[in-house]
Amino acid sequence: MGSYTDSTETDPARPLPTPATAAGRSGLDAILARPGKAVVALDFDGTLAPIVADPEQARPHPDAVRTLAALAPKVASVAVITGRPAEVAVRYGGFAGVAGLEHLVVLGHYGAERWEAASGQVVAPAPHPGVAGALGELPGLLTGSGVAAVAAGAWVEEKGRAVAVHTRRAADPQAAFEVLREPLTDLAARHGLIVEPGRLVLELRPPGMDKGVALSEYVRSVGAESVLYGGDDLGDLPAFAAVDRLREEGVGGLLVCSGSDEVPELRQRADVVVDGPEGVVRLLAALAGRL
Repeated sequence: MGSYTDSTETDPARPLPTPATAAGRSGLDAILARPGKAVVALDFDGTLAPIVADPEQARPHPDAVRTLAALAPKVASVAVITGRPAEVAVRYGGFAGVAGLEHLVVLGHYGAERWEAASGQVVAPAPHPGVAGALGELPGLLTGSGVAAVAAGAWVEEKGRAVAVHTRRAADPQAAFEVLREPLTDLAARHGLIVEPGRLVLELRPPGMDKGVALSEYVRSVGAESVLYGGDDLGDLPAFAAVDRLREEGVGGLLVCSGSDEVPELRQRADVVVDGPEGVVRLLAALAGRL
C-alpha cells in the first residue's frame, strides 16, 4: 500500500501519497477536484491519538488539532467517529472552541451520540440496560476459574453506553485477550449486547450501530461526493466496508490506515498506509496544503 512521511506544516508543494488502488486514486482525485463536497472522517484512538496503556491518558498528536483546523474550512465537513463517548472524545481531543473547527462533528459510541461544535451539545438516546447488567457481572467473570490466572491485569473501562475490557496490562496481553473473548461474548449475548474486538480490548456494546452505519448516514446527510476515512483498528473495518459501498453508488472514497502491525486486516484493505497518528497528521497537512 502507499505510505507517506513528511513534516506537518501545510504546504501546497508537498506531495500527497499515491494510493495503491485505482479506487483510492479516483477517490483522492474526487476530493481534490471538489473539496467543498468532501467529507474527512477519522477515528480517534490510534488514528488522531497514539495508543497508550491507560485510555484516560490518550491525547491527539501535538499537531492534530491545528492541522484539522487548517483542513476543515476547505472541505464540506470533518467528523471524528469513535467508540468513546462523544463528550470524552471532545474533551480529550481539545476540539471545543477551536477556530477553524466551528463545524466539527464528533460521532461517539459508534454513532449513537452526536456532538456538534456549533452547539456544543451532545445528542444521544437512553443507554441500553444491558450495559449495566454486564458491568455488574464482569468482576466475577474476570476472577473466575479458568480465566483469572491468564486475565490478571485486565481491567474494565466504563464508557456509559458500553463497557470495555482491556488486556494490554496483563502479563501476556494477547493470551488474556483470547481467553476472555468467548466468556465475554457469552456475557454480552445474555444482556442483548455484542462484542467489538479491538487492539487488546474487547468492548461490549448495543447492536445495530457501528462506524460503517455512522459513516454512511453522515456522508449521505451532508450530500458528500467523496469521503476520506482513516482508522487503525478492527472497529474501523465496517467503515472501510461502508466506503466500498459508497463507491458503488458513485461516491469517491479514500481509505487510510494509521499503520499498526496489530491489525493486518486494515493494512491490507487500505489505499494508503501511514505511520500511525504522526503519519495521519502529515497526510492531512499535505491535503490541506493542496486544497
